[in-house]
Amino acid sequence: MRTVSRPAHPSRPPGLTREHAWWSEGARVAGIDEVGRGAWAGPVTFAAVVLPSDRRMYKLRDSKLLEPSERARLAGRLRGFAEGIGIGHATNHEIDRLGMSEAMRMAARRAVSALPAQPEVCLLDGNWDFLAGYGTVNERVVYGDALCASIAAASIVAKVARDSLMTAACPRFPHYRFSSNKGYRAPVHRDALAERGPCPLHRHTWAPVTSLAQQRLRW
Repeated sequence: MRTVSRPAHPSRPPGLTREHAWWSEGARVAGIDEVGRGAWAGPVTFAAVVLPSDRRMYKLRDSKLLEPSERARLAGRLRGFAEGIGIGHATNHEIDRLGMSEAMRMAARRAVSALPAQPEVCLLDGNWDFLAGYGTVNERVVYGDALCASIAAASIVAKVARDSLMTAACPRFPHYRFSSNKGYRAPVHRDALAERGPCPLHRHTWAPVTSLAQQRLRW
């Protein structure tokens, strides 16, 4: 297990140093990242992306640093550029039933299992090995979406995939404005919860959701 500390220059574009180290050993490498952990509604979503070793895709960045239109453009380019892309979700119901940690493990395994060919090595964003026991060699990279091109690519794919799901759900639950807040805390989302209570997409066991639901009942 390898662990990497915080980058000294987080503004630099993510590179391929870690990928090259594993490619030189003949390993197939996937970058893994997630989105949705802190939301009040919707799934937690992981993406696994295998970049080719003989070509370079420029302008990859941590998805949080990109405008939505640029994220969507890069996600579309990655569909034709990457050797493999896998996406895995754990629903809000699974989060309520299993807890966030176990739901994240499940979604991460689903993402890797969805790749067309299984990797030997997974580069994980953060300092937690959420793929422990899966059968891959896992390298944890703190601030990996800023350091590692494969993880940055995964952050883009995961963000676009989850945002699309929440936007598509918005017409069914218009009061919560999921198309704009994607299930995260926002004034319009909070106000709708306080007025109407949670909808089927909410994480009903989460403290902010239960608190607002109880507040509505007191009214």
